[in-house]
Amino acid sequence: MAELPYHAAIMSAAHRASGKGRLDDPDASATVDNPLCGDRVTIDIRRSGPGEGGPVSEIGHVVRGCVLCEAAATLIVEAGTGASAEELRTASDRVRRMIEDGVPPPEGAWRKADMFLPVRPHPSRHDCVLLPFQALLEALDA
Repeated sequence: MAELPYHAAIMSAAHRASGKGRLDDPDASATVDNPLCGDRVTIDIRRSGPGEGGPVSEIGHVVRGCVLCEAAATLIVEAGTGASAEELRTASDRVRRMIEDGVPPPEGAWRKADMFLPVRPHPSRHDCVLLPFQALLEALDA
């Protein structure tokens, strides 16, 4: 069996758990489950300014899952706070394509997504990284 991709950057992000916890009175929330492993992620967002067009000013999360889920949720908070919905959708797509299709990691605020490169050869772990991004996208669409 190949070694699981839990290296220092992933462990550090998971332990930082930036944004851990529910937001009081969020503008939108979404909870998603991975029925294969039992992971569950809830993402809350708060926007600054009126309507869906304002940037996401605050992100909270509750993760019941592995360190990959925790690290991905932390990345979303650390790189995504202050971003527009479109920027968050683009980053989510880029991370997914990085893991599933082998495209290069995102740049800028999302460059730390490269910590998930070792997940590529482990298809059973792709959803562990992508579940928080799925919850984020659902919250943006709520």
